[in-house]
Amino acid sequence: MVIKAAARRAQFAESKMGKVTLAQGEKLYAGLNCFLAGQEHRAHVHADQDKMYVVLEGRGEAGVGGEISQVEPGDVVFAAAGVEHGLRNTSDAPLVVLVVFGPPPVGK
Repeated sequence: MVIKAAARRAQFAESKMGKVTLAQGEKLYAGLNCFLAGQEHRAHVHADQDKMYVVLEGRGEAGVGGEISQVEPGDVVFAAAGVEHGLRNTSDAPLVVLVVFGPPPVGK
């Protein structure tokens, strides 16, 4: 499978962060998290999933294990299973992030 120009598949909603599934196998999930200005995915923990974010478009703020960092296109954020993490769009432009984690969520 090849997914060309993945960021073009972004879907945004005024009420909350948008989510788009790109691919899912038995052991890995890939999708997009899509943030309008000011939107966030609050800090949370996945006990049994490692998660990686790759910033495709826009700028924001990533928190991992209590440490906050500014992120921009090309930056990679990794949160091992059990580590608190979250993202927030701190700019006026949309933020599009590729999210990859394994194992995939149940029921996706």
